[in-house]
Amino acid sequence: MEYVTLSNGVKMPQLGYGVYQVTREECERCVSDALEVGYRHIDTAQSYFNEQEMGNAVKKSGIPREELFITTKVWIEHYGHDECRKSVLQSLQKLQLDYIDLVLLHQPFSDYYGAWRALEELYAEGRLRAIGVSNFLPDRLVDLCSFSRIKPMVNQVETHPHDQQKTAHEWMKKYGVVHEAWAPFGEGRGGLFTDPVLTKIGAKYGKTAAQVILRWHLQRGIVVIPKSTHKERMAENLNVFDFALSDEDIKAIAALDKEQSSFFSHTDPNMVEWFVKIVEERKGATEDNAKKNW
Repeated sequence: MEYVTLSNGVKMPQLGYGVYQVTREECERCVSDALEVGYRHIDTAQSYFNEQEMGNAVKKSGIPREELFITTKVWIEHYGHDECRKSVLQSLQKLQLDYIDLVLLHQPFSDYYGAWRALEELYAEGRLRAIGVSNFLPDRLVDLCSFSRIKPMVNQVETHPHDQQKTAHEWMKKYGVVHEAWAPFGEGRGGLFTDPVLTKIGAKYGKTAAQVILRWHLQRGIVVIPKSTHKERMAENLNVFDFALSDEDIKAIAALDKEQSSFFSHTDPNMVEWFVKIVEERKGATEDNAKKNW
């Protein structure tokens, strides 16, 4: 395994396993499989509604706690100082942990400053080993870095060959923030898994296009958390440390950048309104009903 070192000295496995869209019914089995094949970095979120199941798998694994790196994220409806603090303590209970390695603010909306103050406090208390954000564009990231007691240590954003986040990557480097990719494969949209450039590169090394994409992320210094519900695919995704892309390969992949999201833009007012609608629909809802709305 390769590691990145966060600004506070904490080492973070560069390749982890993500459980976005892994159902509650499948999550415990999937996380157990991931741990069995060798993953030690697991990423979840409050809005995935599978923290409890993930915690069950971690607890049953018998793997020493210090060997694991666990991430969760605070959802928008829990922003503001008091609510954020309360929600993180609840996540600790669901995950069945004494501390969480990394907690991120999931979206750059609502009272994220109040929520950030709560994360700073929980970090100071030793309940969190690192804190960061997700989906923060460069302007909001620089703002938070500049006017907070503790700078975010990680920023998790959509990153893949069709949306390479080159500008965002440079701003993160400037402020000492580790770049982490969600949707590192772009969910295969736009034909990424069959792209002729990626498959040709893969053929040189006896690797799949997916493995080439992961290796490309790693060589950029980006943390990746690919998701799969199939154990053999989990193992395949982990098998990317025995080769390295050449400068020519990197240049070819750089040319694939479309410089636009494969999903949605956080600067689109219509999408902001969609997030507001989701929060309003979930207020006062039970967790099961909230999951249906999400």
